[in-house]
Amino acid sequence: MNSAASPAEVPVIAIDGPSASGKGTVASEVARALGFHYLDSGALYRLATLAALRGKVDLDDEEALARSTARMRVEFRPGSVWLDGEDVTEALRTEAVSAAASRVAARPAVRRALLDRQRGFRRPPGLVADGRDMGTVIFPDAGHKVFLTASAAERAKMRYKQLKDKGLSVTLAVLQREIEARDERDASRLVAPLKPAEGAVVIDTTGMPIDTVVANVFAVVRP
Repeated sequence: MNSAASPAEVPVIAIDGPSASGKGTVASEVARALGFHYLDSGALYRLATLAALRGKVDLDDEEALARSTARMRVEFRPGSVWLDGEDVTEALRTEAVSAAASRVAARPAVRRALLDRQRGFRRPPGLVADGRDMGTVIFPDAGHKVFLTASAAERAKMRYKQLKDKGLSVTLAVLQREIEARDERDASRLVAPLKPAEGAVVIDTTGMPIDTVVANVFAVVRP
């Protein structure tokens, strides 16, 4: 693929799925192995949320949220994410941002504000994009579409381990309830609801080691 290729000619692998389904780890590994660019769309919504919280934007004011989102300066560096000139890698993973992100992501004006920014990641030699609407809305022409899912209990265990490793005090039951509530919000929102894209290969990762999940995804996307 030469550098003069049009965006439509650049191959895209779309990997969607609910929160804590392992899609980020899998997508980044696939991108690394193929030498493709990687888009973590969830990070963009967390960035929009963090920018709004820091700017004291009312999370119920959709137009104000969209303006804040459009203004933010974002830079992805190896191993870090920057917002308006500041490294916010750790701040993006706080519970305050995670809890508010699904509310922000449900706003149609915010999603419109991020649409072109996400599509701008489509550059040669190719892109692996993970999120909740990569195959349905952002890249409906993606050559390969995968939908990773797992039981809420399994995903809660994964999230629990991540938070405990950071030294945070959490309970498994609360995390599972939060995940189930987020699933409901994501699946029932009017704009870009969470669902497998048409033609997507659905992989249930419940009880599956991450290297096995990666191998199963490679079986789908390998040229």
